Amino acid sequence: MLPPIETDALVIGAGPVGLFQVFQLGLQGFHAHVVDTLPAVGGQCLALYPDKPIYDIPGLPVCTGRELAERLLLQTKPFAPTFHLSQEVAEVAQQPDGRWLLQTTVGTRFLTRTVFIAAGVGAFVARSLRLEGIQAFEGQQVHYQAPEPETLAGQRVVINGADETAVQAAVDAANQKRSGLNAPRSVTLLHRKDVFEAPAPLLAELAALRAADALRVTVGQAVGLQTHDSTPGPRLTGLQIATADDEELTLPVDQLLVFLGLAPRLGPLVNWGLAMERKLLPVDPVSCGTELPGIFAVGDINHYPGKRKLILCGFHEATMAAFAAAQWLTPGQAPVRLQYTTTSTQLQQRLGVAPGPRH
Repeated sequence: MLPPIETDALVIGAGPVGLFQVFQLGLQGFHAHVVDTLPAVGGQCLALYPDKPIYDIPGLPVCTGRELAERLLLQTKPFAPTFHLSQEVAEVAQQPDGRWLLQTTVGTRFLTRTVFIAAGVGAFVARSLRLEGIQAFEGQQVHYQAPEPETLAGQRVVINGADETAVQAAVDAANQKRSGLNAPRSVTLLHRKDVFEAPAPLLAELAALRAADALRVTVGQAVGLQTHDSTPGPRLTGLQIATADDEELTLPVDQLLVFLGLAPRLGPLVNWGLAMERKLLPVDPVSCGTELPGIFAVGDINHYPGKRKLILCGFHEATMAAFAAAQWLTPGQAPVRLQYTTTSTQLQQRLGVAPGPRH
């Protein structure tokens, strides 16, 4: 087993508040590692409303969820955070020296002095297709993330969903078919309505591929599976579809890609020994510290009197937590003094906008 990654700060959650937590820790001189269950940085903004406008971010009259995530990620660049994506923190244990040992679902381990839980309303996981017996095919013929292109070669591919991820997967598979490289046998996009939510250029590409007969759209809802007994085990061969006309048809399938959106869940967090109130973590509003030493909670996951679930409030909490953590990480020293990025040479050096050493 590889030794754990040693760090001063581990941030759980790469959404807007988690990213701003990285920035505030960087201003205090601390490098952060970041863990998130999603395959990309951005959290709820990117997962649930990437192209919807947000109007209440200070200094930005309007921006999309995607733009906000991109701007916050750019803001962390001077501090070079290390991201560990597509994994979830599964285990947390305090060590004799006071540090925290954490392990993720893919086996990555961290030994950290402070932990910042910026998990929003929970870790986002793919919504599963609720059909009897489907679990037996998950990971082999049923996928909740786009598989490697060679997995689709010569296969009858069905993509179930209507959002940008589903449309992109259908377009990619259809283009793969047209290129002839690892070409699928057929590509079908399935949804209960012939209406899809994606950026206009992507929808235009989808329409062009449909017109060229590179893929087809089936309108209906999956209600059952068709399987075939074989060695070493049964195989998924068809998807039973209920149409809007109350008819049933069977859609041939070898590889089923399911993109029905994401749903939050607290997951292993409930077993970490933290006090919880209505699935939230009570914190000291001054420090955003939990009852466990060195563990802070910021954003929608925390609770205190007067709490408001707004992104800008999460930014404030990340700032308070960073100051409190800096004091925690330097015991016995004078209180952490307030500095301004407009005048502090030290902060400007850390940001890389003034000459001199960077930390």
